[in-house]
Amino acid sequence: MSSLFESQLNDRLKPLAERLRPRQVADVLGQDHVLSNKSAVGRLLKSGHLMNLIICGPPGTGKTSFAKALATTAKATFISMNAVDAGAKELKQAGEEGRRRLTETSEKTLLFVDEIHRFNKSQQDILLPFIEKGYLYLIGATTEHPSYELNRALLSRCQVVYFKRLEEPDFKLLFKKVSLAEDVDLEKILSPEQFNKLMQFADGDGRRFLNLLESILELYKINPHQFELTDEDIENLFGKKVIAYDKSADQHYDCISAFIKSIRGSDADAAMYYMARMLEGGEDPVFIARRLIILASEDIGNAEPRALPLAIAGLQAVEAIGLPEGRINLAQVVTFLASCPKSNRSYMALNKAVAFVQETGSPELPESLKSSQKGNGKYVYPHDFDKGWVHQNYWPPKLAPQTFYEPTNHGQEKNILEYMKWLKSNGTKSNTEK
Repeated sequence: MSSLFESQLNDRLKPLAERLRPRQVADVLGQDHVLSNKSAVGRLLKSGHLMNLIICGPPGTGKTSFAKALATTAKATFISMNAVDAGAKELKQAGEEGRRRLTETSEKTLLFVDEIHRFNKSQQDILLPFIEKGYLYLIGATTEHPSYELNRALLSRCQVVYFKRLEEPDFKLLFKKVSLAEDVDLEKILSPEQFNKLMQFADGDGRRFLNLLESILELYKINPHQFELTDEDIENLFGKKVIAYDKSADQHYDCISAFIKSIRGSDADAAMYYMARMLEGGEDPVFIARRLIILASEDIGNAEPRALPLAIAGLQAVEAIGLPEGRINLAQVVTFLASCPKSNRSYMALNKAVAFVQETGSPELPESLKSSQKGNGKYVYPHDFDKGWVHQNYWPPKLAPQTFYEPTNHGQEKNILEYMKWLKSNGTKSNTEK
């Protein structure tokens, strides 16, 4: 049996981020919107109550740490796997172990699956009977939108929660924890300006912050009596030059917000300024390219249908060639999007439709539109008519037809508006419509 000294020695060999993992749910940082006492879910989790959860959030926000802490708080056995290398065999084995453990010792099992969105439907379905019978409590972590990547059967058995990027108060608490754990006054090692640079480069990622801080501590331990941390040292540790992209003034979120709003406002020059500022400050070009894809549909939409494919091409180009040449591709996309006519009507139509679905639920679909077309109702094939269109009801019988999409008269969307008016003003009603 290992001695206490050996156990402590092995613990000291672990990375700082691993040593400082929270032991209890109440110790998890940065997620008060989920875990505070004001939240019913937070009170349950901090009391050790197990729930099936899907946690969506960026890397380094504490998803794994939370799962381990919950297992400790709930006195449950913790099993961890990554969906990248785990398969059906591992899932079934975990489920059977959970069943045996519960029936023989009444001990619960918490299964943590990182990157759960990488499981296919069949793999996700394997979990269902074990979750339903309480043999496993699932915590799935994902950086993707769960509604797009996980099947409905699994989602219906889990509660979805969102973890946020860490903010300045969270990094300051981590900073103090490291000082206590390492018995070092970090405020004498790092100036406030250097702390801000460290926090900026971490970019909301607690793991990255701790890894960078650990490198600085190791550098300090080489010669603590004559240690001086220079900006050049920080740049070498970061692996890139750190320039003025100060979180205290032009924060990551503020700068991307100004960038998007400039494009939305059709100011190509301002948009180029903010993009240059972000890129020179070390912003991830892939992050910028992804935001442009969202903007292409949200703010331009059908007013210029070429916007979306060009934005997607921009992302592909940046991923293929990286920096510095990828900036040229981004510049083309940004100037084009800023110069396009704008419309948010497709985005607004989605919001209206979602609100209507939440209000009305899931009424029965029209028989004529079902794949089997059983019973009454016959689908009328629009291509059999001169205009490729025929007036017929596409709505569930219990719902009155709604209008969600109302095109503007901007750019290409004006053609859509005129086409829709032309169809409805000259259309032939189907004889089968009730």
